[in-house]
Amino acid sequence: MIFHVLTIFPEFFEGPFAHGVVSRARDAGVLDIRVHNLRDWTSDRHKTVDDRPFGGGEGMVLKPEPLFLAVESIWPQRTVAQKVLLLSAQGRLFDQAMANGLSHEGELLLICGRYEGVDERVATHLADDEISIGNYVLSGGELAAAVVIDTVARLLPGVLGNETSAAFDSFQDSGHTEGLLDCPHWTRPADFRGWKAPEVLLSGNHEEIRRFRGQAAREKTARLRPDLLPG
Repeated sequence: MIFHVLTIFPEFFEGPFAHGVVSRARDAGVLDIRVHNLRDWTSDRHKTVDDRPFGGGEGMVLKPEPLFLAVESIWPQRTVAQKVLLLSAQGRLFDQAMANGLSHEGELLLICGRYEGVDERVATHLADDEISIGNYVLSGGELAAAVVIDTVARLLPGVLGNETSAAFDSFQDSGHTEGLLDCPHWTRPADFRGWKAPEVLLSGNHEEIRRFRGQAAREKTARLRPDLLPG
């Protein structure tokens, strides 16, 4: 899969994708991340990408023209498999189900909002979807774009060392976790400062371990995220 990021701070992404499974997958050619500077599609000497909002008010708004020109330049012959995502606080809430769906697309282009927002014509006539990573406001969409790319990338074949790892993630409605939180985990030493790992996990009885983990996952979900439990 190819990810495109459209931003006024391309240097931001030198860090998030330089480590971990996404970096290794990128190096192996499993995925490609292309970061584009929005200011490259401006025509004035100040490389202006924003202006004051009509109707007054505080802050500045990203102009539509550079964004449209950028997308049309990156994808001159845009296909249905090439999706534009606008990151904004007003968007649909990003979750694991949405990540699963996006992982089947061919290319994703993520527009990083900034300032007071983005001209609404971008949301209505350029973007395929407007998404938010949470009910809070960030200074810009760069952090959100990094979150979306990392979440989607780890679902792609060849990104994780174990192909079944993602199926057991929290929120993954795959028949393994049923959309609940992942089960708690323990590792060596079995006895740490008097706190012992559950004996069933040391028993070697795979069926008992499976049942224990399922119950532990439901208990943890009830304690921390009861909203995920079936009604």
